[in-house]
Amino acid sequence: MLSRDRVLVFDFDGTVSLGHGPIRSYARFIAAGLPAGLAVEFLGRFEAGLSDTPVDPDGHTRPIDGYDLVRLLAQRYDVTANARSAAYLASRRELATHAAPVTSPAGLADFLAEARPSAYLVLATNAPAIRIDEALSALGLAGAFDAVHTSVGKPAGFAPLLDNLLAVLPVGAPTAHLTSIGDVWENDLDPAHRLGATTALVGATPPAAATPTYRADHLHELYPALRAWLESDVPPAPAHPTSTTAFPTEKADQ
Repeated sequence: MLSRDRVLVFDFDGTVSLGHGPIRSYARFIAAGLPAGLAVEFLGRFEAGLSDTPVDPDGHTRPIDGYDLVRLLAQRYDVTANARSAAYLASRRELATHAAPVTSPAGLADFLAEARPSAYLVLATNAPAIRIDEALSALGLAGAFDAVHTSVGKPAGFAPLLDNLLAVLPVGAPTAHLTSIGDVWENDLDPAHRLGATTALVGATPPAAATPTYRADHLHELYPALRAWLESDVPPAPAHPTSTTAFPTEKADQ
């Protein structure tokens, strides 16, 4: 049992680790398995669909992030699941190198150090363990988390982990004393939301169904709300799905 009475759970890609480098690496390895002409076409369509909020240039199923954009495009080029998996794993071996550079959100190391006396800090990602330690070191976050969980299998695999993390809270603590932070509502936040935990969504355009407690375009914009959450015994209320504030809806006008 921990003396700390909060749990902060962070996603990795798109939340703690920023930049399109790893996604472009994935796309390049997919393209390497295509005929030359199709490879150029594939990469062109990939770049056309890649932005802070990836969009599908062909108007089909909207990808939930850049990795999903690569997957959806690869399927249209008849790239098999095995080939996609091999390309993805190859791209992870370039993580946080010059071939797949990453950056950290502004002020994250300082925020984590500030939060640590009262919060158990967790990194939970669907990515494999390949170069995660090296990436955290490159991001200035070596040793910043109390636990790192890889290959989580979100969304389905997230609920069991969340149950285990809730169990480290003091007896009687509300589930809202756990906050899950991520950039993909379906994977990073909805499983926590369903358990009654607090949620914080990062990203420019949330899906219509998202009802995060906190939301902001950038992680550093959430620090004031998370500091208030760390200090408060009153569970926050969910924000309206279209809210763009980093604070709960009822505090937006205060």
